[in-house]
Amino acid sequence: MKKILAIAASAVLAASMVVGFAGCQGGGVSKDEIKVGFIFLHDETSTYDKNFIDSAKEAAKNLGLKDGQIVLRTNVPEDDSCYEAAADLADSGCDIVFADSFGHESHILKAAREFPDVEFCHATGTQAHTAGVDNFHNAFAEIYEGRYLAGVAAGMKLEEMIEDGKITAAQAKMGYVGAFPYAEVISGFTSFYLGAKSIVPEVTMTVRYTSSWYDEVAEKNTANSLINEGCVLISQHADSLGAPSACEEAGVPNVSYNGSTKSTGPNTYIISSRVNWTPYFEYMINCVLNGEEIATDWVGTLETNSVQILDLNTDVAAEGTQEKLDEVMAQLKAGTLKVFNTDSFTVKGKKLDSYLADVDDAGDYVPETEAISGGYFHESEYRSAPYFDIIIDGITSITT
Repeated sequence: MKKILAIAASAVLAASMVVGFAGCQGGGVSKDEIKVGFIFLHDETSTYDKNFIDSAKEAAKNLGLKDGQIVLRTNVPEDDSCYEAAADLADSGCDIVFADSFGHESHILKAAREFPDVEFCHATGTQAHTAGVDNFHNAFAEIYEGRYLAGVAAGMKLEEMIEDGKITAAQAKMGYVGAFPYAEVISGFTSFYLGAKSIVPEVTMTVRYTSSWYDEVAEKNTANSLINEGCVLISQHADSLGAPSACEEAGVPNVSYNGSTKSTGPNTYIISSRVNWTPYFEYMINCVLNGEEIATDWVGTLETNSVQILDLNTDVAAEGTQEKLDEVMAQLKAGTLKVFNTDSFTVKGKKLDSYLADVDDAGDYVPETEAISGGYFHESEYRSAPYFDIIIDGITSITT
């Protein structure tokens, strides 16, 4: 298993993190002729998909692509409709096809096998490094570092609430609206929790799931349930404005994901974290333009500006939050702070010295890769998509 390598991928990215290489365009493609197709699970009403859509448009603008050189397909389900959309984009002359949802992967992989001269790229997927298909690629980012930073901002708010006498340290309980109990969600909420815990050691968190990536009613109801259970701050890994609107109505501080929700919660929104996909889109397009290999697994970082924290609301955030975020971000970039340092959490009262993770996705959910060494869990180093799936002490994950 190749460990992550740092490379100078293109003039657009000073450096990017990759696991392995595959796919080559030979002599490259003319900038005036290149055509890129994008497949999105929802449309701009979803914060998740809007994040991708905005990045696709920004990358096209930055690279000087003209109208018609990018094709956006929205509201494409995670079923055969995805394969049909991918095949249609390939047939229509697209040199690259990108899909944005985990459930798209098997359908994109099917299309990649059928169209070997087209590059197929997929976000959050797990199979590229084992599929052996040269024109199929996965990409993600170290968003757990962005989540950790958002958690630090949450912890600062909790500390302020304690100091102001609004809650006690024992009442520092956060709620988290998750979509599914997948590793990507677990990795995200754990890093968020650890960020808050670094400020308020007594903090606890309850996670409830909606069983949907986008369900505004379910997300709002779940947030309200958590608030009614005594959660004094809410965050989420779900794609609608349901949770932020519930927080605004209840007057409960909120940390969002994939984009600022300040307009929805001007009195409760603190900060957001997101994956900025523009660097990856520029990278994959430049690879095809230049006839260069696209990484089998590409991982964006804070350094590549792929991991961002957005729009700190100073009207709601605790005093000193920006300064603390700057301090922690510097430590993350320097590598002196590891989000999943095994000294920072326990599982059933014990420190983890070893953990086998399911990195090689064969559909059997059998863990095979030692993920802990050097005192921390090596997230997103053996493939791009997260594989941290551990429920640590202090977090209650309710799946029923």
